[in-house]
Amino acid sequence: MGALFDKIAEWLKGILVEGTLGNLTDLFQSVNDQVQSVAGQVGTSPANFSPSIFAMIRNISETVILPIAGVILTFIACYELIQLVTDHNNLAQLDTWIIFKWVFKTFVAVLIVANTFNIVMGVFDVAQHVINQSGGIIAGSTAISAADLDAVKETLEDMNVGALLGLYLETFILKLMMAILSALIFVIIYARMIEIYLMTSLAPIPLATLGNREQSQIGQNYLRSLFALGFQGLLILICVGIYAVLIKNYSVSDHLIADVWGIVGYTILLCFTLFKTGSLAKSVMNAH
Repeated sequence: MGALFDKIAEWLKGILVEGTLGNLTDLFQSVNDQVQSVAGQVGTSPANFSPSIFAMIRNISETVILPIAGVILTFIACYELIQLVTDHNNLAQLDTWIIFKWVFKTFVAVLIVANTFNIVMGVFDVAQHVINQSGGIIAGSTAISAADLDAVKETLEDMNVGALLGLYLETFILKLMMAILSALIFVIIYARMIEIYLMTSLAPIPLATLGNREQSQIGQNYLRSLFALGFQGLLILICVGIYAVLIKNYSVSDHLIADVWGIVGYTILLCFTLFKTGSLAKSVMNAH
């Protein structure tokens, strides 16, 4: 009878060991899949990320927003001309070069608005180049290696059935937590791109103010915000690189569950820092 119980305990122990190893593998794999795709996602320009969405945004901007920007630009040009006349005693003390200056400023302002998308895409092309250059240096894997799994398996085989059952339940809960955290990483990456599309759709309006000294801070702040969104991708990539280095330092010890909880803590910290990259990038670029 004792031999039968030993056989059952051995069979149950084998199931729990394999189940725990499966939980640990899935625990790292869900986050690793997101981490591995971050470099490609943040290094993709808005035009290539989703061509259909980009075409829709560009169409809206050029057919709906651009006429509004034209009205704003016309108002600013007329206001500057009126101010120019009144400041020079109704043209009585006006030099010819001032008229040419007004014509040139208006011409440049029209040129900027007409090439809004070229300017916006130029900002993201610069950011994409920097991110792609950094991707090969920073990118790393966070998946648990075969050697680590073998070491974990040896540790698990030395445990009794009761301890294995508790460990299995804990790793199952941690696997669910990591799946949620990997979903948060997905949300952060895609929320940034949606914000880029929203900012791009309104681009003609703030750029229409660049020709006026009093209102140009609107356009300048908009350009700073674009650079902040672009280089936020680099900050995201750096966060992921730091996370990968921390995970690589993972080592198996007798306190297996404490080690796993530590890795979950690293992942929570990763999500927190990813949320902070947007405000940090805006702070660096002095955008608000």
